[in-house]
Amino acid sequence: MKAVVMAGGEGTRLRPMTANQPKPLLPLVNRPIMEHVLRLLKRHGFSETVVTVQFLAALIRNYFGDGEELGMSLSYATEEVPLGTAGSVKNAEAALRDDRFLVISGDALTDIDLTDMVRFHERNGALVTIGLKRVPNPLEFGIIIVDDEGRVQRFLEKPTWGQVFSDTVNTGIYVMEPEVLDHVAAGESVDWSGDVFPKLLAEGAPLFGYVADCYWEDVGTHESYLKAQADMLSGQVGIELDGFEMSPGVWVAEGAEVDAEAVLKGPLYIGDYAKVEAGVELREYTVLGSNVVVKEGAFLHRAIVHDNVFVAPSTNLRGCVVGKNTDIMAGARVEEGAIVGDECVIEAEAYVSSGVKVYPFKTIEAGAVVNTSVIWESRGQRNLFGPRGVSGLVNVEITPELAVRLASAYATTLKKGTTVVTGRDVSRAARTLKRAVISALTASAINVQDLEATPLTVARFETGREDCAGGIYIRTTLGDPQGVDILFLDPDGADLSQAAQRKLERVFGRQEYRRAFPGEIAELTYPPRVVETYTRDLLRRIDISGVRDAGLKIVLDCAGGVASLVLPSLLGRVGVEVLTRNNALDEANPTETLPERMRDLERLGALVSSSRAAFGVRFDPVGERISLVDENGEMVADDRALLVMLDLVAAERRGGRVALPVTTTRVAEQVCRFHGVQVEWTSTSQDVLTKAAARPDVVFAGDGRGGFVMPEFSGTVDGIAAFVRLVGLVARTRLTLSQIDRRIPVAHLLRRSVPTPWAAKGSVMRHVVEAAGSRTLDTTDGVRVVEDDGGWVLVLPDPAEAVTHLWAEGPDADAAQELLEEWAVVVERAGS
Repeated sequence: MKAVVMAGGEGTRLRPMTANQPKPLLPLVNRPIMEHVLRLLKRHGFSETVVTVQFLAALIRNYFGDGEELGMSLSYATEEVPLGTAGSVKNAEAALRDDRFLVISGDALTDIDLTDMVRFHERNGALVTIGLKRVPNPLEFGIIIVDDEGRVQRFLEKPTWGQVFSDTVNTGIYVMEPEVLDHVAAGESVDWSGDVFPKLLAEGAPLFGYVADCYWEDVGTHESYLKAQADMLSGQVGIELDGFEMSPGVWVAEGAEVDAEAVLKGPLYIGDYAKVEAGVELREYTVLGSNVVVKEGAFLHRAIVHDNVFVAPSTNLRGCVVGKNTDIMAGARVEEGAIVGDECVIEAEAYVSSGVKVYPFKTIEAGAVVNTSVIWESRGQRNLFGPRGVSGLVNVEITPELAVRLASAYATTLKKGTTVVTGRDVSRAARTLKRAVISALTASAINVQDLEATPLTVARFETGREDCAGGIYIRTTLGDPQGVDILFLDPDGADLSQAAQRKLERVFGRQEYRRAFPGEIAELTYPPRVVETYTRDLLRRIDISGVRDAGLKIVLDCAGGVASLVLPSLLGRVGVEVLTRNNALDEANPTETLPERMRDLERLGALVSSSRAAFGVRFDPVGERISLVDENGEMVADDRALLVMLDLVAAERRGGRVALPVTTTRVAEQVCRFHGVQVEWTSTSQDVLTKAAARPDVVFAGDGRGGFVMPEFSGTVDGIAAFVRLVGLVARTRLTLSQIDRRIPVAHLLRRSVPTPWAAKGSVMRHVVEAAGSRTLDTTDGVRVVEDDGGWVLVLPDPAEAVTHLWAEGPDADAAQELLEEWAVVVERAGS
């Protein structure tokens, strides 16, 4: 059998280490990652290997040559442009047509038993066998489920936490029959997991998964790069280290000089011809490359030092990576997570703080304190985006400097000369940060239309209406006056998709921003009559017939927010009698805590009841979501409000589809079925819900948290449009909210959150799937297990916190509680 080693990746997440060398050549304990892969192949009898190359291909060919030094025969298949995982193998088809072959990544560290994997493939008569591994965090990999015999049942590429249904992931190691290449188009970018395997699975081809009990680490981030070195030194990987073990865990390669007065606390590795002087202290998981010189008094702990580096006296390196041919001068300190690129100079007494990245060929001046960015740093959090965009404490986590970098990264993903809409809530913090955002956008050749203080719904509307590339809206975090959210919008005014978020995160992480040339600085404009345009289009598209004849009285609470900027021009044209409260902009209190919200809803209810109004509506501070109070002054819970709106819309439309998240009670299905409407279940992600609402036959969407989409007007959540639609529906139906609520069946839906360590989330989801047995599974978002009596439980990992959420619904309250308790135990045991 031949092997194919894929070595064409750029390794952008590993920059600056990969700024001037390909990822497969990055050293792991003084051997390139790809050399460890080739040695593994040789141990299992794969002596003839094809290497697919693209990025800096000449460096890989020059290093490995024809493979003679490794006792192998290497040939190369070069891609002129990236062809994807399957396209790169197809590019080498001429060398692979004779027999089955093995495909393996050239930039992952593993000791998988390839011989046993091939036997598994032969025993099952597979067309493709996929190497699988159970990992703590499956987000960056392809998830795969196999049956008891190993046959592939389902897989998903790079899921969100809501899509995680197992912790068994695709390692990118495959055994294949040559006819599989007939399913790959030549000269095109094609991926195995995204393109070829789903097609084969749909056709019933024999795809099998080999779950390996082995070490496997995808060396794709700085953290995994450091971890792989530590795992090799501590013996967790079945590989050979060059040199000899001078004392337990202390490995010294040929020609190295280590003074007897040096303090060595293994496991650690000292490369060939390195020199360690007296008084040096080398601590656990330190790796010194070839020809490294470490002078007296230096302290290194978990430091990875590449070849030909000079480390001067009294320096301190902790948990960092230092690129080749770099000089670290006397008294310098490089802290945890810092990456210093090749051929840099860190001068005397300089301080490189945690997480800082110094790109190749740079000099850090003597005494400089690099703690924000000389050559860029990353944000030091698990993900840039959370459920509310990019969020954090004002002037602590979210600073004007960060706002500039975020806007610069966003601008870099757009074409020069395009237009972006900006807006904000009433807070001073949002106003300050928006100014920083505008400066960064215009400096990056992006025109800006600034709406100033405006409802988020208007900003979404204007972004989608104009020929805009996107938008940025800044608001105070709901419930936290010290926090702020920066929301990025797509050309339709919706939240960025997961894919677009990842693209922005990659640009932000590399911090390689585009700047305008002289003469390209873009324009800042303030579009006129935006509110009037929004109001005109809203009343033109939303049906308000019958409102004037109904003589409705309504009480509105604007929460001191920006909805009050739109309502005056809207209400007079709707034809209702309105009482308003909290309709003055309140800069000092731009958000509301939960107790404040409940207090104001009680006051709203009292006002509705005493004034004999038809109902009351409370807007959130940016006009995006609404809360309802019925004619009796009773609060309508958000989940019941969704059913009330759904019943009204479905009764009037008598057809079409509604989009609802999978966390919604299945009473919604009964309501829709009664009125001849169908339900399309979506994930809980806002961008997925809005995409579903944009389809031609969808007449309504809601998220169960006070957010409603009126597709006839906009494809995004809009509290003002929902209010106008509700007024028209109530006027025409001549029923009160409480009457509508009473005719809808009672739902028995319970929710609980279970603390779950990040590392255990994938394992939890796998155990849930296993515990479900033969019961029906729905993996639209998380894993929903359906019982025979129609009851169900949904298990969904939180994308931003170390918890797992559970929803359980049963035919009665006791059944729902019993179901919730049963599955909470499953989650708790799997996560412990």
